[in-house]
Amino acid sequence: MDMAQPPIPTTRLQQCFPERLVTVAEGARVAIRECGQGPVVVLLHGIGSGAASWLHCAQRLAGDYRVIAWDAPGYGRSTALPEGQPRAQHYAARLEALLQALGVDRCVLVGHSLGALMATAYASGSGARRVARLVLLSPARGYGAEALREPGQRVRRQRLDSLERLGIHGLARERAARLLGLNPSEDALAWVRWNMARLNPAGYRQAVALLCGDDLLGNGLPTAPCEVHVGEEDAITAPEDCGAIARALGASFSLIPGAGHASPIEQPEVVAGRIAHAQRLVLEGTAHAKA
Repeated sequence: MDMAQPPIPTTRLQQCFPERLVTVAEGARVAIRECGQGPVVVLLHGIGSGAASWLHCAQRLAGDYRVIAWDAPGYGRSTALPEGQPRAQHYAARLEALLQALGVDRCVLVGHSLGALMATAYASGSGARRVARLVLLSPARGYGAEALREPGQRVRRQRLDSLERLGIHGLARERAARLLGLNPSEDALAWVRWNMARLNPAGYRQAVALLCGDDLLGNGLPTAPCEVHVGEEDAITAPEDCGAIARALGASFSLIPGAGHASPIEQPEVVAGRIAHAQRLVLEGTAHAKA
């Protein structure tokens, strides 16, 4: 290892947020990382990341909650989806199979970036009864709406061309800094690169198909209360675009100071605090309902 580079917290990852494989319907496997006990928080990562990216948030939540983060289908050791051009409902179906296998009846569901598209589809469909509250971080709307098809085709070509030209490791070197704010720490930059460098090309291509072919606002409205948060320096999913998504969903909206797109890495204490607050609202609502 180059000693000039910031240390990557892989030992802490293995000890505090260990990985295991869960077999779900039809023999598919889902790699998850899990820690803590109590009310359940489920974390869905974005297109250029993985379950490990939630480490620092998970550590802050584990004292009070059971935290589960998946590697989405086609990421890490998770079985890819059979569909060549999957849509959000296909990822949602795999998530439903996972939560069934884990015995999770209710949760706060958190989706970051492309994970927000998956989470919204799940909370609006098969998972409506399991999702007590939906938290979207820098949600990617997707390009599936008719008015967005043309830019979506350009994004698809750019993403796939970059993958072909640079490979996964080159993609990580080129794109990592864009995911962070104006003054990122070297540790945050290294952690974003480390997670991105572990993408699987086939799974990434499927995720690009989702991004460019589906629409977060086209899969129905979630029945659970929803909130949207975005880094104030996000250059990927701009605050004004995330605000528009919040209004369309009837969700609350707030900024995350000092963060770009990868807020769970750049500002984990703030993000964990927002998630914990969402879980407290659920618990307070449950207590009031029983009173």
